[in-house]
Amino acid sequence: MLADKFVTLGVTGSIAAFKAASLASLLTKTGFDVHVVMTDAGQKFVTPLTFQALTKNHVHTGSFGGSSNFQIPHIALAQKADLVVIAPATANILGKIAHGIADDLLTTIVMAATCPVLICPAMNVHMYNNPATQANLARLKELNYLIMEAGTGYLACGEHGQGRFPEPEMICQQIIQLILPAGDFKGISVLITAGGTREPLDPVRFISNRSSGKMGFALARSAAIRGADVTLVSAPANLSPPPGINYIPVVTAAEMQRAVMDIFPKYDIVIKAAAVADFRPAKPSKSKIKKDSNNNLTIELEKNTDILMEIGKIKKPNQVLVGFAAETENLLESARQKIEQKNLDLIVTNDITVPGAGFDTDTNIVKLIYRDGEITDLPLMDKLDVAGRILDAALLLHRQCHEQQ
Repeated sequence: MLADKFVTLGVTGSIAAFKAASLASLLTKTGFDVHVVMTDAGQKFVTPLTFQALTKNHVHTGSFGGSSNFQIPHIALAQKADLVVIAPATANILGKIAHGIADDLLTTIVMAATCPVLICPAMNVHMYNNPATQANLARLKELNYLIMEAGTGYLACGEHGQGRFPEPEMICQQIIQLILPAGDFKGISVLITAGGTREPLDPVRFISNRSSGKMGFALARSAAIRGADVTLVSAPANLSPPPGINYIPVVTAAEMQRAVMDIFPKYDIVIKAAAVADFRPAKPSKSKIKKDSNNNLTIELEKNTDILMEIGKIKKPNQVLVGFAAETENLLESARQKIEQKNLDLIVTNDITVPGAGFDTDTNIVKLIYRDGEITDLPLMDKLDVAGRILDAALLLHRQCHEQQ
């Protein structure tokens, strides 16, 4: 879906160029074929080698750059592109493009481009608000260039105001929306849970698990890319929510239960990737528990509600319910029991003792086990790729549900 989409990424001379490296990495991981063009000033902030390593493509610099197959670089990079993105765009590059100046490789690509051109300004607040800059932005809009508004916040120069480089995740989402038509999940609502819940012992300590939330966030991101209406309910995770989704943060298992049970009836597909604590302290202390060297601490635990089981009891025939099971042994037996006990349509199980398949990794090795007993083994792959395969399976089950009605 994305591998054949060619993005030309222009990087100009701004301190925000280092964030362009994050953007290039994110676009590449998402699946785009990213080709970076750097101005001379841009190279003073980040080296071309950085972008080459991130995109696995040659980085184009200077007035002509390297050529292949006797192609003229600026024409080839303009004609092949599904989208040209300039991120960051300085006041200088805005003025050049607004007035048709093409004096380096990047500006000649822009002049020759027949695809959409997305410009992401980043500069000092006073430069951004300068009447000349604002006039150039207005002219660029009149010329049908796409402008992503600069953010507001603390700037590298030490001032506060508009001119901040948009977050790479926001730019990536904008690029996806510009390049891709409505995906195969258009019109389908997906509820996803992620992260590891925290059950307080006292105001300082809590019981939790090693879930990073990466799998659930990858599912939310992939579903959004494919056009789904996504809600992500997540326990604490050191991750930024994907753009374009409804995000509901929770902490405890009880909070997740309330959030999910309130909204799940309206969703077509429910994917429970969260690691919800099975138990919680029965009587959390209202003050910090002090250490007493003469005594051990005994904590009474009480069972949390099994959210997945509660959903399974009342889910509608046209809803698809997907569960997760992180195991250390007896994967198949445990997974099949959960399918029956919790009325699941599909369960994703993995052996967390296998390298690359445990917690807090960017990869996973899983088995997809269906209600009818079918098993699909997925080898070691990036969690975003795993998410895509899980969504493929859930979409097929969703279509089968509606065909049977």
